[in-house]
This record gives sequence, C-alpha cells and structure tokens, in this order.
Amino acid sequence: MIVRLFSLGVLAWLLGFALFAVMLPGPGPDQRTDGIVVVTGGPGRIPRGLTLMQAGQARRMLISGVDRRVRPQDLIAEYHAPPRLIACCIDLGDESVDTRSNADETAAWVARHGYRSLRLVTTDWHMARARFELGRVLGRDVTILPDGVRSEPGLLVLMTEYTKYLLRRAAAPLGY
Repeated sequence: MIVRLFSLGVLAWLLGFALFAVMLPGPGPDQRTDGIVVVTGGPGRIPRGLTLMQAGQARRMLISGVDRRVRPQDLIAEYHAPPRLIACCIDLGDESVDTRSNADETAAWVARHGYRSLRLVTTDWHMARARFELGRVLGRDVTILPDGVRSEPGLLVLMTEYTKYLLRRAAAPLGY
C-alpha cells in the first residue's frame, strides 16, 4: 500500500513537472498596464523591463531585489537606459532578498501608486512561483500580466524551481 502511494506521488510529480517544463511562458502581449515589476536575479529581465517602458507599456517600473549599492546612474551605464526615463519612471526596490519578499515589496509599491494592473517580468522558469507569490499578496484587486523572459534552463534548474513552486503552494495556506 505504501509503495503504491509513493509511486502515485512520484507519477503525479513527474506529470506535473512535464507540464511545468513545456508550458514555460513567453513574453506577454502588447498590452499596457499601470506598472511593471521586474524581479531581479536572471539575465535579460532588466533589459526587457526597460524595453517595455521605452515602448510606453506602463507609467512606472519597479526593479525589485536590487542590491542596496546600485544607483540609478548604474542602470544608465550598464543598460544604456535613457537618463530621463530612469529619473522619472524607474524605482529601485532594495528591500527584498527572495521571491516572497519581492512580492511584499511589489505589493507595497502597487498600493502606494494605486495601480490596478501590473506586468510581471521574470525568467520563464521563475514565472509560476513569482506569479503565485504576487497574486497571494495582491489578491484579486490587481490584474497580473505575466511576461516571461526566455531562457534555456537545465533540467536541474527546472526540477528545483518546480519543487520550490509546489512547496510554496503547500506551505502558503498554512501561513508559511
């Protein structure tokens, strides 16, 4: 009996993992939102956010999880971002250290600006967990538009992220 339950659990994990791996999201549609949040931690995320801002896809952008030593002029130098755009419309969030605190930092920023729609920019393999955490703290009052930055993750990255996602889905209702 225990072997069957264990086998069923492994089979469910494998099927879920297969869906997770083949359903990685791509870039979001050409749709304007009130704000954009870029969750730091992977290549291509900040450039994607800056491209969206330059295209007029949102009023303002938060880069969440920035090292406290990073300054706006660093974005100008590193990403060749227009100084005017950085000065008017880009906020650097340095209060988060992980996906959960990215969501908390973003929720405070969304509330401060009174936004009702948000584009979430993160790497494709990170989107499910980032979107879950953000949806958990924002509730149904704010529309979240996922915008996945394409990557080529290895099997271990995908397996780890899928397991983290499942653990967060299980732990969140318990208050963790």
